[in-house]
Amino acid sequence: MSTPTKRLTTSAMIASFADEGQRTAKAPFGQALVRLARERTDVVGLSADLAKYTDMHVFRDAFPERFFQMGMAEQVMLGAAAGLAEVGLVPFASTYSVFATRRAYDFLCLDIAEPSLNVNVVGALPGLTTGYGPSHQATEDLAILRGMPNLTIVDPCDSVDIEQAVPALAATPGPTYMRLLRGNVPTVLDEYDYTFELGKAALLRPGRDVLMISTGLMTMRALQAAQRLERDHIDVAVLHTPTIKPFDTAAVLRETAGDRLVVTLENHSVVGGLAESVASCLAFAGRGRRIVPVALPDEFLAAGALPTLHDRYGLSVDAVTARVRAEL
Repeated sequence: MSTPTKRLTTSAMIASFADEGQRTAKAPFGQALVRLARERTDVVGLSADLAKYTDMHVFRDAFPERFFQMGMAEQVMLGAAAGLAEVGLVPFASTYSVFATRRAYDFLCLDIAEPSLNVNVVGALPGLTTGYGPSHQATEDLAILRGMPNLTIVDPCDSVDIEQAVPALAATPGPTYMRLLRGNVPTVLDEYDYTFELGKAALLRPGRDVLMISTGLMTMRALQAAQRLERDHIDVAVLHTPTIKPFDTAAVLRETAGDRLVVTLENHSVVGGLAESVASCLAFAGRGRRIVPVALPDEFLAAGALPTLHDRYGLSVDAVTARVRAEL
């Protein structure tokens, strides 16, 4: 009698991408915002009827008088956030990335970015972090927003990045957009003597054979892949770039100066994200060289369980290690 195959299943909407047994922190964004609000009375929170699914409910419950439920009206939410910033408050406005970027772009651009107001937009379910299909998979949010003047863009790797980024974003003049990892978020970067610094990349591990330049949750995958490849005597460096804009061109130029294989890793479309940021950085500096992009394809993605989708579209650790081995 054959052994039945174990099916990979997750809740399609808010599935965790944490590995079994991995250390996690619960709602790091919500917890960090509460800590910040205790120190700063000017911090307020807004939600477009998604507080529970963006961890804004933690702030709502702690500071109900400083929380504004705007309903399913993302344009109104960002317009209201702009008004709150105009009178000296520091709003954090949370919704799904697809709604903040596709649906409310004009309000973010003209109400917030053009006057350079201190509004912090927090987008949940970035890239392929939900199995609900194209209506909720924000695979092109970085491409949409990279061209917006005055806007700072952050793509955190884990709970450490998020907890440290929140106060940094509040202290930054002008608008910000952060891709949110919500729920039980893995804790990884505390093992690498890491401190989040806005606009700066961090070399998490050195390596002579391969340079992985990664952002967001793919930094976690890069570190895991590097450990696996080490067993095959392949020495992999990992450069984490949590800030997409402004981009740390100096770090990229420094680390790509040798002859190592350069691989970019991102939870985003291959169009308009990290791979193109690295490529343009090198091209503008007169550095012509090949880059191997690990990214989502330029297409609308399928619905399904996250582990299956990450394997299918090349974001899993198995897929990353196989890709690197094939390129060497």
